[in-house]
Amino acid sequence: MARITPQALLNQSKRKKGPARISATTVFLCNLVVVVIVLSVVATYKHWSQRSRNQPISGLSTFEDTANSFADSKKYDLPGYAILNTSKGYITVELYKDGSPMIVDKFLDLCQKEYFKGMPFHHVIKHYVIQAGHGQGLGAAEDWTTKGKLHSRLATSPKHEAFMIGTSKTRDNTGFELFITTAPIPDLNDKLLVFGRAIKGEDVVQEIEEVDTDEHYRPKSPVGIIGVALKHEI
Repeated sequence: MARITPQALLNQSKRKKGPARISATTVFLCNLVVVVIVLSVVATYKHWSQRSRNQPISGLSTFEDTANSFADSKKYDLPGYAILNTSKGYITVELYKDGSPMIVDKFLDLCQKEYFKGMPFHHVIKHYVIQAGHGQGLGAAEDWTTKGKLHSRLATSPKHEAFMIGTSKTRDNTGFELFITTAPIPDLNDKLLVFGRAIKGEDVVQEIEEVDTDEHYRPKSPVGIIGVALKHEI
């Protein structure tokens, strides 16, 4: 058997030693890379998390803006004028689409259904109001006069000048009735919903106002609305 020399043993022990030690610089650089990666992941997560929270709000805002724009466009697409063809002539009414949108919508819907066709002026009170409707009982205008409201002149309300068009605030079985004031009526603030004004045909209103009536302010000869035409412009 061959004899192993001391020099051979020394060389063999050197070959069995572990790998060389990693320098401190290499460790530092590795840790730095890990920190940069972690910070990038955290920043990316925060960015997408914030974006996901804002997405529904932005979408809702866009939907609301679209809905409001559609409502505004619909409002301005509605007719702004109504021409009442009465047995005494034509009365042109400017509708207050901005001031009384719900009442105007109701009025326009009834016009399209020809609700006012053949509607009589069943109460005519000189220097006060003329009232049209399908009801046959005590008229609201007559009821107001019996409660001592006729010829009240305590104050002037721009909302209730002469030739204003409105309907009663009181809802009963008489349906939608039309009132046209023939003089400033400041005491109707709590009774009348004004939704327009006669801008042409004031002389027709005055002619209806002059018809003969009985003691209950009912015209002795029939006078009424033949039909209503809606216009966007006049």
